[in-house]
Amino acid sequence: MLTIIRWIVGLLFIFSGLIKANDPLGLSYKMQEFFEAWHLKGFHDYTLAAAYVMNVLEVVAGIAVIVGWQMKRFAWLLLLLIIFFTFLTAYVLFSGKIHACGCFGDCVPLTPTQTFVKDIALLLLILVLFFNAKKVKPLFSKKISILVITISFLLTTALQSYALKYLPILDCLPYAKTKNIQEGMKLSEGAVPDSFAITFKYKKNNQVIEFDQNNFPDDFDDSYEYIDRFDKLIRKGTALPAITDFSLTTLFGTDTTEALLNSHETYIILFAKDFSTINKWKNGNLGLLVDGAKRKNIPFYIATADVSTAQKYFTGITILSCDATVIKTAARVNPTYFLMNGAKVVDKLSYASEGKLLNWVK
Repeated sequence: MLTIIRWIVGLLFIFSGLIKANDPLGLSYKMQEFFEAWHLKGFHDYTLAAAYVMNVLEVVAGIAVIVGWQMKRFAWLLLLLIIFFTFLTAYVLFSGKIHACGCFGDCVPLTPTQTFVKDIALLLLILVLFFNAKKVKPLFSKKISILVITISFLLTTALQSYALKYLPILDCLPYAKTKNIQEGMKLSEGAVPDSFAITFKYKKNNQVIEFDQNNFPDDFDDSYEYIDRFDKLIRKGTALPAITDFSLTTLFGTDTTEALLNSHETYIILFAKDFSTINKWKNGNLGLLVDGAKRKNIPFYIATADVSTAQKYFTGITILSCDATVIKTAARVNPTYFLMNGAKVVDKLSYASEGKLLNWVK
């Protein structure tokens, strides 16, 4: 029984660590959500390093518990990790301030309830291991166990480094290669959207009164002082589209989203969250890419939330405004090229792989 528990716990930790190591920035952004909810934005700069370490710890701890190496120490590590994870999932479930915990990244979405139940079950299993750590016998010799642990450490680190430079190997986001952005913006079949009522707020006799468009007061007249108008949620829907808030706007304020997505032409969009690393990619093949696209009559755009900075660096390239959160979801590497055909993502490449795109436009 103890062996079965070791394998269950070990495999779950390995899977959890690897699926998040495939997209360390995703975990970093999730950590930032927690810090924002706790009013601790000063920790944002440390979330990526924390994500790196946490993913490595999960995988290494999972491997160690399976091979039975240094079981007492790793039982302590597992216990501390699961207590921490259970606290986070409980916060998500009971506070309602965060949509999901993201314990398995974007590839295996779980509801807050499912995640909390999973962590409680893991906590119980780990407690069994914790109190029976001395009974566990190593599968291998000390040298082989250390070698296995070292390899797992190096592979997890390499996977994260690759994802941060070349994009995640497994892209589970709605902007992945071959995905259709327009389809992602639609509700799934059978889903019920949120229902809202237009609600008005007025003041009369120093009292604030709220009512919807179908229930105006019988004595409504000029004595009512208008304060506000807003949409009030009256029924929560059953689902949200995979893609929300995706919008591309010109410098003149024209929304060009539908025009681009409904077109049947090929075009390139360079998504840049910001320009903090511009020296790495502006001095590369960007100019050659733009020239090659022009020769092939392929429109080239830069989509960014920092439009003013983009205007300083780039001339002769159409700049589009896009929400920073959307860009962080669509482009895990800053910047990322999207080769598009209408609404379909034909290819998706980080700046480090731009040579492939350059060969295509030559």
